[in-house]
Amino acid sequence: MKAIFPSLVVIVGVSIFASCGKIPDPDRLASEFLPLVDNPLVAFRILVKIGTAEDPTGKDGLCRLAWSLLAKGGSRLRSHQEITTAFDSMAAGVSLSLDKEMSVFSATVPKDHLKTFYTVFKDMLLDPGFRPDDFARLKADQLDFVEKTLINDRDESFGEEILNMMIYEGHPYGRSEAGTVESIQGLTLEDVKAFYRDHFVQGNIVVGLAGGYPSDFPAAVLDEFEKLPIGFTPRQALPQARTPRGLEFILAEKTTTATTISMGFPVAMTKADKDFFALWIAGTHLGDRAHIEHYVQGRDKYPDPNHSRQQQYFSSRIGPIPNGNRHFVIRQTIRELKRVGEEGLSEEQFQFARTALLNDLKLYAQTVDERLGWQMDSQAHGFDDFLAIAQEALPKLTRDEVNKAARKYLQATNVYIAVVTSNATSLKDDLLSNAPSPNNDVDQNLPAAVMNEDLAIRTLPLEVKPENVRIIPAGDFFRKAGIPGK
Repeated sequence: MKAIFPSLVVIVGVSIFASCGKIPDPDRLASEFLPLVDNPLVAFRILVKIGTAEDPTGKDGLCRLAWSLLAKGGSRLRSHQEITTAFDSMAAGVSLSLDKEMSVFSATVPKDHLKTFYTVFKDMLLDPGFRPDDFARLKADQLDFVEKTLINDRDESFGEEILNMMIYEGHPYGRSEAGTVESIQGLTLEDVKAFYRDHFVQGNIVVGLAGGYPSDFPAAVLDEFEKLPIGFTPRQALPQARTPRGLEFILAEKTTTATTISMGFPVAMTKADKDFFALWIAGTHLGDRAHIEHYVQGRDKYPDPNHSRQQQYFSSRIGPIPNGNRHFVIRQTIRELKRVGEEGLSEEQFQFARTALLNDLKLYAQTVDERLGWQMDSQAHGFDDFLAIAQEALPKLTRDEVNKAARKYLQATNVYIAVVTSNATSLKDDLLSNAPSPNNDVDQNLPAAVMNEDLAIRTLPLEVKPENVRIIPAGDFFRKAGIPGK
């Protein structure tokens, strides 16, 4: 099972500025450029230091809807259909990524079409049409996603949303990024216009360019974006996320043949932290245990705590797995998290994880867009070139340093656990009674050491309190803000 760190690739920084030796003016536009003269492509990344945590109270989903109208709506001069037709002819398009404290509009275009593409693209962001038909279409799409798609067809994302609500209950991060049925229904086109007017200002924006663009192109882009109003949105003063009290479960019940599990807890860590690389190796081991426990089905992801946020968390996502193995896999994951946090990695595990991570680093910046994202991410965290520094730092780390970081940050006693599954009452009974959990997919021909480990996992005691297990019908989520019933 391969360790995956998606936030490292798609999340870029929130305090980036051109390397000109000057202290950046928070009210003014910032930029990051990566000229690659011979590259046939040009990548844009327009980062806005505003994310879903800025949704006003009662208007959850407004940030997503407002930025969607820029990325998927028409400009004042061109309709959405006209823009789509133009982009199709250029093999180009615009995508939108959202997180709690930032958003990114990204696009990659062949440099032969750069001038024509940019003429359309800049109008989408700087002169949006805010057309009623686009608003109605995108609002309906967002409502359908929250009401149906997320619950019915996206179990892994559904579980992640529940985990996020558990970790950040009563916190700006705890809002669903797409909003709720109630909040979306109340959003108006005037809400969208006001959100854009208040937040799409120079100090909130970082313009990123990479690839084979002409030498005078960045200046022309900056000239256009500097016509935006001067100003910025101060970062929110956030409350601390609550640490779970023991193993706290929410079981989202729906009809399904497979189970997904998301578990995690708050952690004080960013990429700029001195322990980051050491914990990264420990996390890589936790996400790449096929050499020990290769009979477990599904994926096991331990993302590093590296979202561009003021507050971070450590999480695991497992699934989809057969419903019959859900109890076993919960035990297995808690057991390994506990073992790594308390005992650390063996020399063999340390060497295996570090080598795997170093090999993965070679694949992280293959496209011009990824290279730009990494450069912007590096600047945000105070690095000249994070990938180069990682490739130099990882080989120098010792097993003792990795195990010290694991002891400091990892634990398996106080964990939020979100499970999307069927027959949730049966799982609750198993958790509370500590009933043995058979592994229905074990290969009886595995080595004796692996089989003995399997037997130990089956009866591992989990201290789960009745008040810490809540069963909630899947359809109850995202109707209103927060965890249903609270």
